[in-house]
Parts: sequence; structure tokens; C-alpha cells
Amino acid sequence: MTAAIAAGDVWHWLAEPWSFGLVVRAFVELLFLGVVGGALGCWVVLHSLSYSAESLAHAVFPGLVLAALLGFPFFMGGLGGVAVAALSIAVLGRTPRIGRDTSVAVVISGLFGFGVLLALSPQTPAGLQGLLFGNIFGLSVADLVSAAALAGVVLLAMRLLHGELLVVGFDRPSARALGARPFLADASLLALLALAVVVATQGLGNLLAPAVLVGPAACARLVARRLIPMMVTAFAITVLTGTIGLYISYYAGVAGGPSIAGCMVLLYVGLRVTRPVRIPSLERTLARSQAA
Repeated sequence: MTAAIAAGDVWHWLAEPWSFGLVVRAFVELLFLGVVGGALGCWVVLHSLSYSAESLAHAVFPGLVLAALLGFPFFMGGLGGVAVAALSIAVLGRTPRIGRDTSVAVVISGLFGFGVLLALSPQTPAGLQGLLFGNIFGLSVADLVSAAALAGVVLLAMRLLHGELLVVGFDRPSARALGARPFLADASLLALLALAVVVATQGLGNLLAPAVLVGPAACARLVARRLIPMMVTAFAITVLTGTIGLYISYYAGVAGGPSIAGCMVLLYVGLRVTRPVRIPSLERTLARSQAA
């Protein structure tokens, strides 16, 4: 009898949050983030663009502030900000004397400084902290619809660019000889990353968006040896750690975004300490793609 009561209490504890629509909408957002982050995040890690992902998230800031000043939806402002940053980084990164890392620093510093100047305007609406850290429990159905549309665009584009990304990620110095175009791959990946940042910003804010785009993929790289299992693992990690973060937020009364990001970081630290780094076998994937 006591065991039955205890089991009932546990089930009630697990089921209670899902009786609220805001928690269900937050979980649906996590599913979209898991699909986009699982597929795109792995390419970001393999192409060594993790720093670019973190920096592009900051590029959302001036776009959001500008949208608030002009009365446009935040979604449009964020998309415009990261799109400008992605294209600027891709163009400047082609200059040998500048390099990718330097171009990222110059572009993002300039955009973020511009955003700070805009934020000092007296017309800037209150609630800027929410733009930085997001509000995953405040998502509307319209937000989920826009997230689904962007996720679909990202996945379709990645399917079309799979060959380019694969060759450049496998052997950048010989990519041109194999018929690939490194600039197209980099520019496309950064543009898709910009869209993914917008999806993540709706729930986690632009400061925490990289956690869901890079963290699960970095964890998956430690446990998966091939590309497709790595992407599936990254999706599962996003959903698992995101769900745990939602429970922590609900019962501890803390913010949802930081709870989710914290769970992802803790998982990566635990895996990094206990497991060696394993790089997916891109050679086999490349061979299958060329044979097809």
C-alpha cells in the first residue's frame, strides 16, 4: 500500500508540470531546437565554428533593440542582425591576413557596440533583460509556428548542401580539387546558423542560444563515432537535458533558459572527464556519398 502511494506521488510529481500549456509549448520549442541543433550543431563543431556560433548569438542584440525602436517584431530584428553578421564574417574571413577568428571579433564587436548605443536611447522599451536571456515559458503558438518554419528551412538547406559541407569538413585544403567550394560551404553554414540562432533566441535569449546549438553536438562528439549517430545523439541530449531543465525551473522557481543551459554544460563536463574525444568517421560517410 505504501509503495503504491509512493508510486502515485512520483507520478503526480512528474505529470503535474505538463498540465500547464506553457510547459507543453516550452517542450515543443525544445523539440525544434533539438532537430536544428542536432543536425546543424554537429556541422558547426566539425567545421570549428563554435566561436562563430557564440558570436552570432550576440549579433541578435542590436537587431532586437532596433526592432523595438522601430516597432517591428523582435523576430524580424533578430533575423536581420544575425544575417548581416553571418555574411560580413564570411566575406571578411576570405582575406588571408584577417582570418576567420579576427573577422568574427571585428564584426561582432562592431555590431554589439552599435546595439549598446541603440539601447541607451530613451525610446528603448523596458524588458531588455528578457531579450538577453529569453523566456521559454512565455512562448505563444505563433512563436512555435515561426520556429517550425525556420527549422524546416534549415533542414531543407542542409539536405541540399550536404555534399559541400561533407567535403569541406573532411578535407578543406583539397576541397576545390574534389569539386567543392569552401566559401559557399562557410557562407551557407553561417547563414543557416543565423536562422538557428533566431529559433533558439525565442526561448533562451541571444546569450544562451549557443548552449543549445553547440553544447549537445559537443557532447555527442564525445560518444558517437559516425556523423548520423552523432546528430541523433545530439537531438536526444537536447530533449533530455531540456526536459530536466524544465523540471528544475518549475519546481525550484528559477529561470528556464539558464536551467536548460546549465544541464547541458554539466553533461558536457561529465562526459569530457569520463570519456576520450571521438571524432565521427567522416571518411566512411564521404566514401558512401561519392559512391552514390
